[in-house]
Amino acid sequence: QVLKAFQAHNPAYTPTYYKPKVWYDNHLTNNLNDDSQLSFEPAAAEGSGHLIKRETVNSLIENQLALEEKGYITIKSIENVNTAGNEVKFFRTALNDHYKMWAETSQAAFHRELAVLAAQKSALNLEPFLRSVPVKDMVEIIVQEATKIAQGSETYSPESGLLYRMLGQKVYERYQVLRKQKTGVLTKALAIHKKYCYNYAASHVELDEVPHKEVRSNPRIQWQVLAHEECKNSVTLDMGHQPWVPSSLLAIGKFLYHIIMHDLKIDVNCLRSNSAHKNFLPAFYTIFRSQGRIVKEEVKPHPILSKLYKSSQSETLTFAANEVPMLCPPIPWTSVHLGGYIISPTDIARLPFQAYTQHKRLEQADPVQLYPNFDALNQLAAVPWKVNTKVLDVILEVFRKGGSAKLDVPEPPSAIDLPPTPTIDVKKAEKYEMFKQKLQRRRKKAEMYSLWCDCLYRLSLANHFRNDVFWLPHNMDFRGRVYPVPPHLNHLGSDLARSMLVFAESRPLGPKGLDWLKIHLINLTGLKKRDSIQDRLDYANQKMNLILDSADNPLNGKKWWSESDEPWQTLACCMEIADVVRSGIDPALYKSSFPVHQDGSCNGLQHYAALGRDTAGAFSVNLTPSELPQDVYSAVVNLVEKQRAIDEENGLEIAKTLNGFVKRKVIKQTIMTTVYGVTRFGARLQIAKQLRNIDEFPQEAVWSASSYLTGRTFDSLRSMFTSTREIQDWFSECARLISGVGGSLVEWVTPLGLPVVQPYIKYKKPQMPPGFDSFVLDQFDKPNVMKQKNAFPPNFIHSLDSSHMMLTSLHCARAGITFVSVHDCYWTHPSTIHIMNKICREQFVALHSEPILEKLSVFLYDLYAYDECNLSNDGSVTELSKKKLNRVLKRLPQTGDFDIKNVLKSIYFFS
Repeated sequence: QVLKAFQAHNPAYTPTYYKPKVWYDNHLTNNLNDDSQLSFEPAAAEGSGHLIKRETVNSLIENQLALEEKGYITIKSIENVNTAGNEVKFFRTALNDHYKMWAETSQAAFHRELAVLAAQKSALNLEPFLRSVPVKDMVEIIVQEATKIAQGSETYSPESGLLYRMLGQKVYERYQVLRKQKTGVLTKALAIHKKYCYNYAASHVELDEVPHKEVRSNPRIQWQVLAHEECKNSVTLDMGHQPWVPSSLLAIGKFLYHIIMHDLKIDVNCLRSNSAHKNFLPAFYTIFRSQGRIVKEEVKPHPILSKLYKSSQSETLTFAANEVPMLCPPIPWTSVHLGGYIISPTDIARLPFQAYTQHKRLEQADPVQLYPNFDALNQLAAVPWKVNTKVLDVILEVFRKGGSAKLDVPEPPSAIDLPPTPTIDVKKAEKYEMFKQKLQRRRKKAEMYSLWCDCLYRLSLANHFRNDVFWLPHNMDFRGRVYPVPPHLNHLGSDLARSMLVFAESRPLGPKGLDWLKIHLINLTGLKKRDSIQDRLDYANQKMNLILDSADNPLNGKKWWSESDEPWQTLACCMEIADVVRSGIDPALYKSSFPVHQDGSCNGLQHYAALGRDTAGAFSVNLTPSELPQDVYSAVVNLVEKQRAIDEENGLEIAKTLNGFVKRKVIKQTIMTTVYGVTRFGARLQIAKQLRNIDEFPQEAVWSASSYLTGRTFDSLRSMFTSTREIQDWFSECARLISGVGGSLVEWVTPLGLPVVQPYIKYKKPQMPPGFDSFVLDQFDKPNVMKQKNAFPPNFIHSLDSSHMMLTSLHCARAGITFVSVHDCYWTHPSTIHIMNKICREQFVALHSEPILEKLSVFLYDLYAYDECNLSNDGSVTELSKKKLNRVLKRLPQTGDFDIKNVLKSIYFFS
């Protein structure tokens, strides 16, 4: 329309379309710039060797688009529901009747409330927002929200303000879909996406054992070139738009919740099949739940409605379109607004609601600066997946038979019975004890229900996609750590979640592939953590009978796999090894899609040791070559045990109680999370949880023992990692002064150009009249000094480990090998693990060859330091604090003389 207006004024006007800037401008990635990426032939993908054929591309995209236009998907639940009898059918009919009634009521109520709103004069005019989405869509959103609340936990509900914002966001997302359809953005995006997928199909041919040449194609550049070729046709894809502000989202959600709370009814006699009388009451109500000094308003379903849902034994589950994997390759990220799903809105960064400042930094950043981050997300999203159906079927059998605490398959809440109600003659002390037990069991049931639902969703989705190839769009958190967008079916999460997925593409194992499968298997068991790679391989060969028995009889055999640290992944690997050795062909020729992993050795401490060039610390976390892997967890355990023995000799009772219980497993989590900022209180909870799981340990001593072990663990870590301690202290002091003296949020830029802003603020809820709601943005409130100080060290290290992962991802893509990650756990095919290991080490060295601390100091000083010329010398506390801020920002921690290139020769750096 704009072009037509220009040409109406000047018929000779022709717009100029400039070629997009596609190259990196970061010397960590500039070596990947290559002119050959600008030309590619969209070849047809024919034959059996291709992952997807060209003729199927259109149907894949159309199926994905249909799902996103609908906005949600309904799938069959895998819950073991008995064949529906007459009673269940009665409840299902009653529930469906309520759905129909709610839809009719919601439509009438929406028109009524909209008319009332139009007659009012308000500072915030909601009417244009509410009219931007068709009424039928609004009704569907209302009924879906009501269904979600009705199916929710009996013991927890998000506070009402959060519910309002989330519901307002759903309306906004629906508006975005309709906007793309109306403006022609969707039509153009589909045209480009089809060409992009044709090229994807053509390039994903049958894989060799190892790539014979580098892969020069880049998803982002391919998309940019195709988009430039299409730029003369219709609209631009990256159309600027004004996002709806938080106050609007809050008000929209509250408007719709008013309908839910006041107009949706439940027939409280609906559970009685012989009742002709209908008695309608509100289906939802609010409660006020106190959490310490804070009282929160929550929305709960009527008990009859909850019972109706349970009694109807629903056979289906519903998920939003952007909560499930894609059926075609995702759109590559080319800007902060464009990438991921075809039309379903996808945020490139998972920012907290109040994180306005970082959102603004991302908007203002030159896209070229963000290219390395975009491309890492695109590489991970371009990896096709499939479900490991053999493992899935075993998990389904265990889940349907009531779960297993030992195998981490959640048991249903019904596995726990509440204690009986005390009788009149029970003594007061016993009654109090029974009340405490009842409270604990209710809390436990709520926790079990949450875990059970999570597993139900994951297994149901895996079962739904069991015969499909699918893709996982990725985005990142505010520090740059990367996550798949679909929350349920992905390779992040527990052992069970990881075991169910394999690559959709397979490679021949090659001469070393079977050995790597066996080594990976033993790594998963945790039995040979301190042994050499060769010893692990030898051990696997000794256990072949048990490995094959595990594969053949997972639930009725000797169950060797079930004793593993990671039982389900161990079982999956046993099955893969069994398939290889029984294939009847040379194992080197066997095509495997099974991913093998390489884990960092306490990755946070690895980055600290590299930053501080700490020779002793580097040795303890495997940055230096050694014949055997160093186990930092065992080293700390030995120090803690040594101090415990001394304390026992000195007569400390709790040290005596802990004799024989200071084990690696008890304090491993605390050691691992100390570098990521765990507090003493949090560490105490971690250790207490491990002690409670030890049947022989006296439970009455758990709290005092966990307090003692927390102190000793922290002391041991500080004595072992002196350089780490100094860097952590400098980070903390910088953040304390920046937020406390300067009153600013702490921010920095990662080595790959991602701007990071810590969003922690001191929020004081304003005094609002009844019926009014408030929201908070980090640009208006003072920083929370304690949170800024405690969070800066772990968040900065997280941004470094993310940068290392992204560099590894980009160079693996160039090398032509499959790569995915679970933060500091890197996955690839067995035949290409040596290539990934080489790249992983090279990129860690490249990253830490940068003057990271020096650059950070300069950045912080330029951003936060006070001009010395404007500081007085009156000796006031304020002036002294400002001068201290300037000094601390320049005062770099001392570093050692460790040669970072030693990492290149370290076998156990990632292993």
